Amino acid sequence: MDTARLQAFVGGMWDDEVVPQLVEYIRIPNKSPMFDAQWLEHGYMDDAVKLMERWARAKLANVAGARLEVVRLEGRTPLIFIEVPAHGFAGDDCVLLYGHLDKQPEMTGWSDGLGPWTPVLKGDKLYGRGGADDGYALFGSLSALLALREQGVAHARCVVLIEACEESGSYDLPYYVDHLAARIGKPSLVVCLDSGCGNYGQLWLTTSLRGMTGGNLRVNVLQEGVHSGDASGVVADSFRLLRALVSRLEDEATGAIKPRELYVEIPAQRVEQAKRSAEVLGTAVYDKFPFVPGMRPVADDLAELVLNRTWRPQLAVTGVDGLPPLSSAGNVLRPQTAVKLSLRLPPTLDGVKAGEFVKRLLEADPPYGAKVTFELEKASTGWNAPQLSPWLEAAVADASQRAFGAPAAYMGEGGTIPFMGMLGEKFPGAQFLITGVLGPHSNAHGPNEFLHVPTGKRVSMVVAQVVAKHAEASAQGLTQGVAAQAGHAQMGDHGCC
Repeated sequence: MDTARLQAFVGGMWDDEVVPQLVEYIRIPNKSPMFDAQWLEHGYMDDAVKLMERWARAKLANVAGARLEVVRLEGRTPLIFIEVPAHGFAGDDCVLLYGHLDKQPEMTGWSDGLGPWTPVLKGDKLYGRGGADDGYALFGSLSALLALREQGVAHARCVVLIEACEESGSYDLPYYVDHLAARIGKPSLVVCLDSGCGNYGQLWLTTSLRGMTGGNLRVNVLQEGVHSGDASGVVADSFRLLRALVSRLEDEATGAIKPRELYVEIPAQRVEQAKRSAEVLGTAVYDKFPFVPGMRPVADDLAELVLNRTWRPQLAVTGVDGLPPLSSAGNVLRPQTAVKLSLRLPPTLDGVKAGEFVKRLLEADPPYGAKVTFELEKASTGWNAPQLSPWLEAAVADASQRAFGAPAAYMGEGGTIPFMGMLGEKFPGAQFLITGVLGPHSNAHGPNEFLHVPTGKRVSMVVAQVVAKHAEASAQGLTQGVAAQAGHAQMGDHGCC
């Protein structure tokens, strides 16, 4: 493959088409169903689907045998299914490329001139919700495949799946994967562009993803609010009780999760990779976060910080109910307090069992007989990468040098992509290329989210090169029969870079 020609093709397509399309995509408030219960009536999800569908159909019009279908199972979010036939390749092997088009909610705190649905291009950064997480995935995947066609480079059959429920836990996706199983086939390579990168100067491969569970913890003490001067000292404050319940789960002094049932043994190689990643990144491990003046990270050991965000359970309170604004808070002992809990889980811990455990822990023996309920909203098991095949390790190393001019790096991510665990179970022999553009300060899910456009271009180049190498390896019989490393699998014997 001609690298200069690849760079010119991908760069031109991004500048002329992908970025303008993402600008329009960012304008659409297509929040995931968990954050917009009336998503179907509002029609924003359909707007996003139509935008991507129009562009993809136009780009695939001259690709003989290519098919695109918007699949709609009753009562579920839509899914874009694209099949690009093999080119110059005679085998049955295939590649699966994954992304999602639903978005997180608005969040407050956007800088002046920026907003979740206001696309702004400043230098190399395209600001707005969903461009980096993960609207670019369809455009990046097809850019890569079209670049191969432009040079006449062989590739296996490729299937692109773009779901619309990832930010809500991908609860619709298993139904689509089963529904489309015969059309998907058995991919030996899965490509996912929904992950992060430690910096923008090299390719980062994700070695693991945390699982997640969580829901709404509610404490009711009264049927209505009463005068605090009359009731305090007689009726327990609902906030105090809720705080005590959360302390069953988390040490409030250190942030450490207390129950050992929510931990796993961290594989030795993952510990070593965390140390090497910390050496490469230095204080960038935490410098990317917008701390207030005087605030510092929870630990001084950089490797421990990496392990905290990739292999250890961690709790965040992401919402609250029952507390009036400060400006209208009277002297009232409130009837109830509720919070939304988000608990990140180690990659190999069973998400469903963890959620059930947390529910039992929080609801047992309610203090003073208060009404305590924990409504589970999500439970997703994480993912730990299988051993990297020699062909893929070599392909990644070569692609990173060609696209970034630097070696590839390897590190776990703290986020959750439920699709990975499911695919790992359904296709235990598959190899995984999990990467993304969510680097320092890109702030997915928060204010001022941005897509670093040069990294998007380079990631597209990497995908093209790896898919081409996959065809070569498949023709030599090197992509099949990779041993599945269930549960505690480890990626190949290399460091972070």
